[in-house]
Amino acid sequence: MTEPIYLSLVFHNHQPVGQFSYVTEHSTHVSYLPLIEALEHHPKVRVALHYSGALLEWLKHNQREMLERLRALVAAGQVELLSGGYYEPILAAIPDEDKIGQIEKLNDELETLFGVTPSGMWLAERIWEPHLAKPIAQAALRYVILDDAHFEAVGFDPARDMFGYYITEEQGYAIAVFPALKYLRYAIPWQPVEGVLEWLREQARQPRHGRPPPLMLMADNGEKFGTYGGAYEYCWGEGRYMEDLFTALEMNAEWLKTITPGQYLSRFPPLGRAYLPATSYAEMGVWSLLADDGQRLGELRQRLERERRADQLRFLRGGIWRNFLVKYEEVNLLHKRVLMVSRKVHAMRRGRKRDRALERLWAAQCNDPYWHGFSGGVYLFNLRAANYANLIAAEDAAESEENELRLQTFDLDQDGHNDIVLLGTPLSAVWSPVCGGGMVELDFRPAAYNLYNVLTRRKESYHARLHQAAAEGAIILPTSPAPPESESPYSRAVRAKEPGLEQRLIYDWHRRCAFLDHFLSASTTVDEFYRAQYAEQGDFVNQPYEIVEATCDGMRACITLQRAGSVWFGDAQHPINIRKTFQFFYGESAFQVHYTLSHHGKQPLELRFGIESVVGFEGGQDITNSALRLSGEGERLSLSALRELEGVTHYSADTVLHNLTLSTALSRPAFLWQFPLETVTLSNDSFERGYQGTVFLHLWHIRLAPNERWEVALTQSVSQTATPL
Repeated sequence: MTEPIYLSLVFHNHQPVGQFSYVTEHSTHVSYLPLIEALEHHPKVRVALHYSGALLEWLKHNQREMLERLRALVAAGQVELLSGGYYEPILAAIPDEDKIGQIEKLNDELETLFGVTPSGMWLAERIWEPHLAKPIAQAALRYVILDDAHFEAVGFDPARDMFGYYITEEQGYAIAVFPALKYLRYAIPWQPVEGVLEWLREQARQPRHGRPPPLMLMADNGEKFGTYGGAYEYCWGEGRYMEDLFTALEMNAEWLKTITPGQYLSRFPPLGRAYLPATSYAEMGVWSLLADDGQRLGELRQRLERERRADQLRFLRGGIWRNFLVKYEEVNLLHKRVLMVSRKVHAMRRGRKRDRALERLWAAQCNDPYWHGFSGGVYLFNLRAANYANLIAAEDAAESEENELRLQTFDLDQDGHNDIVLLGTPLSAVWSPVCGGGMVELDFRPAAYNLYNVLTRRKESYHARLHQAAAEGAIILPTSPAPPESESPYSRAVRAKEPGLEQRLIYDWHRRCAFLDHFLSASTTVDEFYRAQYAEQGDFVNQPYEIVEATCDGMRACITLQRAGSVWFGDAQHPINIRKTFQFFYGESAFQVHYTLSHHGKQPLELRFGIESVVGFEGGQDITNSALRLSGEGERLSLSALRELEGVTHYSADTVLHNLTLSTALSRPAFLWQFPLETVTLSNDSFERGYQGTVFLHLWHIRLAPNERWEVALTQSVSQTATPL
């Protein structure tokens, strides 16, 4: 080995918008600070670091000393800082103005804090689409780090073609693209240091065929080195992995030199030209598929990995990130609302007010609630709430001079069907007529809060593991004794944070939102309704409604939706017409929904008619944060309980965290069914339950004679009067 090879270590540090401060503080002490200290002790080790803007803002307020120490490392040339989208957006999914604006904002922040002009960027989740080369170049960056999977997908040889960088372009705008090596991502820090060095020695022995000196690039989340379960002791404590790694790199510097991507780019030519497909790392391709397909693809990839069939594995890419917009309607709605608000904000007159609105808009583009994989993502309520808060605040700023209600009918969610959007203050709302005529969003602008921010219960590919482990008695709880290392059934065991989670795997057959219309049989119980295991007698819940009226004169908005459907009793079909009219008034924090049911059959009908509504309050599983009241001064009841009440004409749900109360009044006494939307997710190798909102069903027993009508009115009001404990 007469000529050296190069190793580039890249650490991506990020905390999402809306993250709990104690989580960020923990990651700082077990991941971010230990790395800074290790670099100070090993001045010959060069690395590249990326800090997302949201994390930098937290560090500026809470860890100024750490930033000063980082500044010294940057000044010494030991650390290269990477740019990226300031709030870590899925860059491919936001408008070009926002792509460039977010990158330039982080460029400016790095210049202000550290006195450097970045040349490269971290791409959130390595989600690449070919058109990104142009806005990245327009933001004055020279390179981006991707995954070796991007290159393998178009035929690059992982044993020969991944040790450097390539040039790609879009419309003549050229940037460099670096492949990060999967082997190093998995090996560091989990493989012994000597094993990693031996692999690097083997690469150094390979013939170069006139190519530039090879670059081995490792890029991964900084949180892996400390925050993940057990990683701190292993990496920085008694395990000493990172100390041993950095020491070994210094001792082998004669043939193995650490270098940053920007330094390598400046010194050595590219390996060639590359045009890469729309893709991400391999796991993302599995996660973005629907549950059954994701499970099958995951199993197939595992089998081919065991058989060492890398020649076939590279063709199994699965889906792309955009499939999450199909998989989760809630993600698609948030995404399309952000696109809608982006157009408004960019149309504002330039100035400080527009700058503040851009800040909130860009924060609403933070990627974490827009997908789900190994960790929470869209299932983390606080992250969804934070993105909505920023979205609503940006929209409010863009419309601050509008002193009236505005009603629009257009295809907001891009499904080929018109939606209805009502904008104003203090309430804004969105309806999906094709989705049972339901209201899918209700924003209270003074608190920048979406009260209908709930999540439908869906099957995930990893749920099969929980079912299997439960059947085999192989679930390890926090209170379980240490499992035998070699005895069955623990060879296929899974960890769970509480017992019985397999019984909470409930899947909704329709989207959860407000003002959906049900017809239940006389025998249906609240438990069956909660478990979505009942016979729906009508064809209204997930079927399209006609837009009869959508008018607004600035002070009053009226939306009328209607469906001529049917109710079944056995094999007999009976025609039923539902007409629901929503009325909003400018400046009022209440609205009314008036229902009319008409029966045009020839026989009298005995019906159980229910109107579903929802509420999504962050922390709703904890009665100290949020609660149900049956009267203004009534007893606080849990929002996460399964409950059946009789003769209800008024109730309210409140949240102390946001000082909000959503009250509902009924013109007819009703049975009130309540249950929580709870999901079971796999995070950091442990299954856990998560609260995603509460469903209410207002239920009436109705007798309709032929050509008879039945009416009821519901009034919902929002106030900032939650009573603290």
